[in-house]
Amino acid sequence: METSDRYLSAREAAGRLGVSLATLYAYVSRGLLRSEEGAGERRARRYYAEDVEALLARKEYRREPHRVAESALNYGAPVLESAITLIQDGRLYYRGYDALALAQQQSVEATAALIWLDRLDAGDLFVRAVAQAPTMTPTVDAGRHPIAAYQMALARAALDDVAAYLTTPEAVAATGARILTLLVACTTGQAVTLPLVHALQHAWAPTQPDAAPLLSAALILCADHELNVSTFTVRSVASAGATPYDAVIAGLAALHGHRHGGHIARVTALLHAAAADLPGAVKGFLARGEALPGFGHRLYPDGDPRARLLLTLAATHRPNAPVVQLAQALCALVQQTLALHPTIDLALEVIAQALALPPAAALAIFALGRTIGWIGHAGEQYANGQLIRPRARYIGRQATT
Repeated sequence: METSDRYLSAREAAGRLGVSLATLYAYVSRGLLRSEEGAGERRARRYYAEDVEALLARKEYRREPHRVAESALNYGAPVLESAITLIQDGRLYYRGYDALALAQQQSVEATAALIWLDRLDAGDLFVRAVAQAPTMTPTVDAGRHPIAAYQMALARAALDDVAAYLTTPEAVAATGARILTLLVACTTGQAVTLPLVHALQHAWAPTQPDAAPLLSAALILCADHELNVSTFTVRSVASAGATPYDAVIAGLAALHGHRHGGHIARVTALLHAAAADLPGAVKGFLARGEALPGFGHRLYPDGDPRARLLLTLAATHRPNAPVVQLAQALCALVQQTLALHPTIDLALEVIAQALALPPAAALAIFALGRTIGWIGHAGEQYANGQLIRPRARYIGRQATT
């Protein structure tokens, strides 16, 4: 490939499509492919690899539509349009902004406004929301699970929030601010103050003011990740005309699953076992036929950039924390022996333990952050007005007459 995996030369593109150069140029003139002038002395034109793959997918769909539909639901061809998140070349962007830069330079509120309204200014969205937020009893402790507590709090609040039925972008953003503020109140059990991350820090780590930037970065990097299972669930529920409260409740149900946010519990188990016997813990998971939790992401073969930043921040702020040193040794061993990189699941648990946060805090951070993206995707679904209704390919007993 020329320059990077993002581009193809004319011959590469034509070869991939199985067409002549003349046909390739015809595709460009018809708007089916994009091309641009390349670098170097010849300035030969180059073609976007993603356009070539999209055109191939369209051809494949015409030949075998059922196979394309099946693969689309499992890391396959895109099935919905969205202007929120781009995952490309091992990097993550929210509305064109590098998510890692946002995590280090912007507030949670500003990032929410960007995802919801395409602006880096929350205005008074959260000021109004905080004024309406109730004080909740603590939920993220040894006796309560955050997901269930969040779902119950949202179900109660939805009963009295008539404005949640409004689906203009501004109204959805306002509802989103109320929902996020409610969940923070539910997490801390205290009156919510702005910035929201300070409310979490004051409740979870009152003697650690430097915990705030770590929590903020974690929340922002959890905000969205394209059409993962919980976000697709949210969009499906929103497409039925349900309110953002219902959509977020459904998203939380999907997040709770052990193959999504619930995966963090397996990371916790790995860290606990590794603290006693690092090589033995890794071997134990593999010997049982289990994938190593917290390592290897299909969308980031060269490493999850979110995990990389969060683990760096944890090492910077808590270099002597036992869990930070353990994670460094674990990552080095897994990289050397299995060539796998850490994911955000591992990084969230490392941050939670390094800051001595309550049990299940890592999952709570994941849920709070991801709520921002869920609201954004619900808003997009309301705007396009389409009902998500895929078809099933029947493979059961044939009908008899």
